[in-house]
Amino acid sequence: MIRITLLSTSLVLMGTTTFAGNIAESVTVAPAAVPIVASMAPSQDWTGFYAGGQFITGDGDEIIDGLDFSGFGVHAGYLNDFGSFVLGGEFDYDMGELDGDDTNVARLKVIAGYDLGSFMPYIAAGIANIDVDEVGAPSETVNFYGLGGTYAVNDQFRISAEYLVHDTDDFDGLGAFGLDTLSVRASYSF
Repeated sequence: MIRITLLSTSLVLMGTTTFAGNIAESVTVAPAAVPIVASMAPSQDWTGFYAGGQFITGDGDEIIDGLDFSGFGVHAGYLNDFGSFVLGGEFDYDMGELDGDDTNVARLKVIAGYDLGSFMPYIAAGIANIDVDEVGAPSETVNFYGLGGTYAVNDQFRISAEYLVHDTDDFDGLGAFGLDTLSVRASYSF
């Protein structure tokens, strides 16, 4: 009987050991969770046509300092979003007064910006025609450059601010002329 008891105990222990080995082999370890990182890719697509209006203020100098310019205008253009780089062209027309004289400024500009999602800082450059409506006053085409920033409120509505510097060495024989403008703009994209 002792022999049967020892044999039974040996079988039980062997079965337990085997059973324990099988449990260890059948247990699988779950893989660690991989954190998901949100993409920082821009969410705004700047590609398309847009049009709008602006309020403008500035000052100019023509031999003497202190010529004030103020008015309003309209603009229209097209932008193409290449991922993080945005390139486009625009026409704008400002109607205002330069020290009491009706003055119109028409511009053709190239815009190069950086897509930061709903905000796009940009640089602008081009040519402008400045026409002062005064008897005998000149109209002159000058170069300009500047910078701005546009914020997309939603897919269609944008607001922006823009600072431009217009320079010439000789404004129709009258001498050096400069006009610095600051505009606040609203645009509709379609």
